[in-house]
Amino acid sequence: MKTTLFKLHKLTSAVAAATFCLTACSPAKDEIASQVVPDVNQVQQTDQTLLVDRARLDIYRPVKLTTDLSRLSDNQKSMLSLLIDAAKIMDDLFWKQAFYTNENAFLSQLKDEDIKHFAAINYGPWDRLNGDAAFLNGYDMKPLGAEFYPHDMTKEEFNSAKMDDKNGQYSLVKRNQEGKLYTVPYSQAYKSELTEAAELLRKAATLAEDASFANYLKMRADALLSNNYQPSDMAWMDMKTNPVELVIGPIETYEDQLFGYRAAFEAYVLIKDMKWSEQLAKYAQFLPELQKGLPVPNEYKAEIPGSDADLNAYDVIYYGGHSNAGSKTIAINLPNDEQVQLEKGTRRLQLKNAMRAKFDHIMMPIAQELISPEQRDHITFDAFFANTMFHEVAHGLGIKNTIDGNSTVRAALKEHASALEEGKADILGLYMIQSLLEKGEITTGELKDYYVTFLAGIFRSVRFGASSAHGKANMIRFNFFAERGAFEKGQDGFYKVNMEKMGEAVKALSRLILTLQGDGDYKGVGKLVEEKGTIKPDLASDLAKLEKANIPVDVYFEQGKKVIGL
Repeated sequence: MKTTLFKLHKLTSAVAAATFCLTACSPAKDEIASQVVPDVNQVQQTDQTLLVDRARLDIYRPVKLTTDLSRLSDNQKSMLSLLIDAAKIMDDLFWKQAFYTNENAFLSQLKDEDIKHFAAINYGPWDRLNGDAAFLNGYDMKPLGAEFYPHDMTKEEFNSAKMDDKNGQYSLVKRNQEGKLYTVPYSQAYKSELTEAAELLRKAATLAEDASFANYLKMRADALLSNNYQPSDMAWMDMKTNPVELVIGPIETYEDQLFGYRAAFEAYVLIKDMKWSEQLAKYAQFLPELQKGLPVPNEYKAEIPGSDADLNAYDVIYYGGHSNAGSKTIAINLPNDEQVQLEKGTRRLQLKNAMRAKFDHIMMPIAQELISPEQRDHITFDAFFANTMFHEVAHGLGIKNTIDGNSTVRAALKEHASALEEGKADILGLYMIQSLLEKGEITTGELKDYYVTFLAGIFRSVRFGASSAHGKANMIRFNFFAERGAFEKGQDGFYKVNMEKMGEAVKALSRLILTLQGDGDYKGVGKLVEEKGTIKPDLASDLAKLEKANIPVDVYFEQGKKVIGL
């Protein structure tokens, strides 16, 4: 497929959609929380007319997910095949959570192959990098609650309802015949699919040559059927030597844009890069020390992050479900369970092959268009890798519970929690790099490399749109940095980092985000999103340059058993 992007007038509509979503996506208490979409029988009746320029269908560049499997045994290769099969089930389940019907029922009705391909990337008729606006005729905006809640449910109705597991991560909210809301555990709602996935994981465990990995697979299989994921999260944290890696289950809550409570199914199948992982192993140990140096009062950094967390590099060979929808993840920080984080820390997985693809095909072309020629040499893959890596490490900094002890930060900030957490990780990742460079623990490059690469990265991520937590975080940060003079735009249209003011802006934004999280300040975060979470005209014109230069917005993967030779 060509990588031609959509035209300038389409960018303007995308910006408008992004701005509207950030300022108006949270409905008032008496409004319907999500619009009703056509029922499955209407799919055949839609005229399949595109609502966007056809060039929009080509914003994703194809990338083959491959790696060297020669060092794996026959048993390990057979195990990989089973893990990919299990990951495909997570993909099927995510279709049900994101859309009202399954993949085949929807895609089989689309006759145009380019439209079908774009719909498959987006898991439905909504463009995930354009504020979830419909790209096919016959569909309204994507429901904020996806398929986790009834489409006619209001926020007020949910907040006043009494039901078990009301704010739970692993249940659906349904309406009974009397009109009352109730919940159904995932283990019950998706029993057939999860039973099949559990059987595949247990078979894979018999082929695993690493005992801790075999134990994790069996415990994760149990979790899929019991809805209790914490024990397997603990077991996952204890794995240190496994060359093959699997992340699977209901993980992130980004798809629930209504409340940010419900987790969506996804999967990654990965192969560890042993050489790179050895180089990264030392950094996680600095978390407790760096926590003490955060630029906030002591009560906002009272929790001590786990020090046994690990940091490794991987080649990813399969994405499934939420992780494969729209923009693709290039690094992972898990588990999300606050108790596991405090007891065990987290594991950070850097997806090196996916990261390299985005750097080469997206980041460097953006730099040629927007970054001052005199600073372009400071954009390096090592800095991009480090900024991404320390973003994930920085998720472990700050606090997971509000300082008043009443709730977790995630529960207090609701639908704003994900965007603010991503913003925190980005900015504290830079804080960590600053600190470790000063200590002499990072010996590659200079601070300017990391700052300039970070600025180019903002332009890359802000194109993900308002429906992405990462996109929202980047819009806020871009506007905050602009107001603080952290970068300057010359008359030639190119951006340059102001080193002194960038350092000051990093500290100021770190303090603001950590305070909002610690206070559980829902209204304060909403105000921040409303004031700074928009693409302003000057930035919109810069993004238009990227479209005219035919720079892809993101990648899609050619992946699976055949691609890697299984």
